[in-house]
Formats: sequence, structure tokens, C-alpha cells
Amino acid sequence: MDVGQPTLDQLRLFLAVVDEGSFNAAARKLGRAISVVSYGIVTLESQLGVTLFDREGSKKPVLTPAGKAMLAQARAVADDVDALLSGVRNFNQGLEAELGLAIDVMFPTPLLAAILREFQELYPTVLLRLHVEALGAIAGLVVDGQAQLGIGGPELVALPDLEREAIGEVDLVPVAAPGHPLAQMDSIPPGEARKHRQLVLTDRSKLTEGRDFSVFSASTWRLGDLGARHALMREGIGWGNMPMHLIESDLASGRLKRLTIPEWPGMAYRFHALWRRDCPGGPAQNWLREAFRQRLVPS
Repeated sequence: MDVGQPTLDQLRLFLAVVDEGSFNAAARKLGRAISVVSYGIVTLESQLGVTLFDREGSKKPVLTPAGKAMLAQARAVADDVDALLSGVRNFNQGLEAELGLAIDVMFPTPLLAAILREFQELYPTVLLRLHVEALGAIAGLVVDGQAQLGIGGPELVALPDLEREAIGEVDLVPVAAPGHPLAQMDSIPPGEARKHRQLVLTDRSKLTEGRDFSVFSASTWRLGDLGARHALMREGIGWGNMPMHLIESDLASGRLKRLTIPEWPGMAYRFHALWRRDCPGGPAQNWLREAFRQRLVPS
């Protein structure tokens, strides 16, 4: 048997009766006459060809099996419509419909997760597209328009199309496994680090293609994944520079050892927020930029 198409108002009347427990309470909540609520439910039942509530005697209306079967779908439809209307209102007020965010792989992951969790709660209608890259790839994504906001490391190239704002830093230090030759030296002489394989984070961006950053060894393995480089260092395959927040537990447990290399004692890896000058951004982008600036405590 074919069924009629219920209206959104009828579904809201149905949900109000369920949530409030009676026709009277639903009418009070919605500011409608009880006769309107009752008529809406009767009409809905007639259109669907089912009885939604058991109204026998003077007891409160109880969902029938058909009503229980319909409840979850009715609530989903109402929620989807509410989300649609909220998104339209936000869009009309200048809130972005979607936002691309490019994050440097060196950025502390727990802090990123905390910021994005709060962002999701504050801006549930904004579709966030997250990219995690390294070095010049962050700026490249912003320039190409794939990301509206980038959180990148030290400025590598001059890009006149981009605005940038310093937001904080993390410590970058040279480390190796305790069994590595460099880690076993009490004092590393100048030039010694160049004789040992250095594990280098490679840059997939054409903006800085072919350029080396903080590379001292003549022998290098280049990896595009920070996690893989971390794992190889712990196996003693090479030495390299790692963000302090990522290796604190390794240093405490002795799985890695900080190296005192005369040419490279370490550095402050400074992060910048990047965005196109011709796309200043809306409320969601501005909130993210401020959140990163306030919460990334300088080391």
C-alpha cells in the first residue's frame, strides 16, 4: 500500500508527543492548541496507514510497534533539517561552509586534536578538510587554494601572495639510539656527524624542491613520514632532528639519546599561520588561527 508524504511539522508534532509524554505537554512546549497537536497526529497516522500511539483508556499515549519503528527515522529527518537550517543561517552570517586546514607534521598532535575537538563543537556545520604535510608543502596547499589556513614551520621561501603570523614554536633536537656510534661518544668532534647516515624529512612541495634544510651528513635517507623516521632512529639506523614533544618519553626511557653536535645543537622550530591575502577568511578560520596562537606555548 502506498503512503502519503508527511510534512516536517507533522514529524515535529510526533516527536514532541514522544519527548514530552502527552499531547497536552507537547502542545505547551510547541505553543500550539492541543486540538492542533491531536489533529496533526491523526492526519499523520492516516497518511502513513499506521497507528503511532496506543490511546486506550486515560493512560498517556504509548508508542505502538509501528511508532517505535518510525521514531528513529523521524528524529533523523528532523535533525537533518535542523542542521540544514543552521548551516544556511551560519552561511548568511558569513560562516564558512567548508574550510581546508594544512598542518605541519612537526605540530604537537595532542594539541591539534584538542583544538579540532573544540572547533567541531563550536562550528558543527563547517566541513573541515585536514591536510598534514611538511616544510614547503603547507604553503603550497594554501597558495593553490586547497587549504584556506596553513600552520607551517620556518619560512622557507618568499611568497608575496601569503600573509603570515608567528604563533609559537617547539624545540627541534638531534637524537640517535643509544647504540649508535654518535650516541656513544662523550664528546662529538666537529665534522663527525657528517660521517654517519642522517635521516631527513623530505619535502614533497615543488616550492622548495631540491633544497636541503638542516642536513649535515653526506649520507642521507629521505623519508616523507615523520613516524617512519622516528621508528628508524629508535632502531639505530641513523641520526636526525626530532621535535622534543615527540621524543620526550624516548629520552626518559633511554630509547633515544640527545646528541651534542657542535654544528647543530638544535633549534626553535617556529610555526606561522599562513593564509592568502585575497582570502582573509571568516569566523571559523579566524577562530582556528587564534586558538593555535594562544595554545602553542613557546618552548
